[in-house]
Amino acid sequence: MTQIRIRPTWVFYDQRGDEVEPRLFELLRAIREHGRLTDAARAVGLSYRHAWHVVGGWTEFFGQPLVTLEKGRGARLTALGEKFLWAEERIRARFGPQMENFASELDHELRSAVAASRSVLRVHASHGYAVSRLRELAAGSDVLELDVQFKGSVESLAALARGHCDVAGFHVPIGALTSGLATRYLRHLRPDLHRIILLVERQQGLMVAPGNPKKIRAVADLARADVRFVNRQQGSGTRALLEQLLSEAGVDAAAISDFEDGEFTHAAVAAHVAAGIADAGFGVEPAARQFRLDFLPVVRERYMLATRADAMAAPPMRELLSLVRSRKFLDLVADLPGYFAAGAGRILSFADVFGDAAEVPSPRPRARKR
Repeated sequence: MTQIRIRPTWVFYDQRGDEVEPRLFELLRAIREHGRLTDAARAVGLSYRHAWHVVGGWTEFFGQPLVTLEKGRGARLTALGEKFLWAEERIRARFGPQMENFASELDHELRSAVAASRSVLRVHASHGYAVSRLRELAAGSDVLELDVQFKGSVESLAALARGHCDVAGFHVPIGALTSGLATRYLRHLRPDLHRIILLVERQQGLMVAPGNPKKIRAVADLARADVRFVNRQQGSGTRALLEQLLSEAGVDAAAISDFEDGEFTHAAVAAHVAAGIADAGFGVEPAARQFRLDFLPVVRERYMLATRADAMAAPPMRELLSLVRSRKFLDLVADLPGYFAAGAGRILSFADVFGDAAEVPSPRPRARKR
């Protein structure tokens, strides 16, 4: 099955208004990865002569080189080349989820217009790498379509309670920290109405510059006067987890620089640290590795999918469970550092997830909107 994807595109024009070679970032990324123009050109499907011409054209256009070519030493990006590549990665990191949300909406509407036979599950989920992999896997299904909208954990669970989605993705730390976060999640979940499915376990931690020049070791260090911090947005599960960690450490969040500002994704946080705009961020390991940062694990958590109990036997949910439990999903998650898919698809009790906090009666969710 085909799938719509929307990606940002940079367009450069010279003084005459002519468009300059558009494969700038693709070739820059390949040069950084391979270290030789010959190998980079082959990787992006260009001849060596064409790649050489493109590199020369960029030097002329920008007035200084983006790539340095040295005989016997291969090719490497200059500081300007690295800056351009970082800018492109930052844009993808910041706006990627919003574009994915829009693409999902368009994809669903167009499939409906041509009377697609696949069942649709509306998924609102905290942004995560495993959810993106699951959507990729579902794109190959002949019977299931995932209409994924990336929202914060609390917002996703609230949408499930109101009947605005069929599945909500959220995450909860394993261990004593759970009780401090349970109240905000249990406000929207009830054991008699909902079921919780394990998707993955993953590490959350501190993302810092290579070599950790500020010697940041724990969340308490974020309050130091010499540390600039970049946070996640209000309502995200990662921000709620960090607030709980700071509370446990006796740290006042107000003492942390720029704590109230927030980015929408883990990758956007990592991009800020990689650019030197911040000294530290808090998030998952794949984002840190994507931007070549050091990662200090802090806490392990479960990322889960919640749905209504009466939906579990329906064909769309059975198909989703089959995908989550499949070898293909395990393989897709295997290359995500700090992610663990053992047990994916297992049904968890509220006590498994929330411990003793699950025994406290939660308010009745609002009636489902029909």
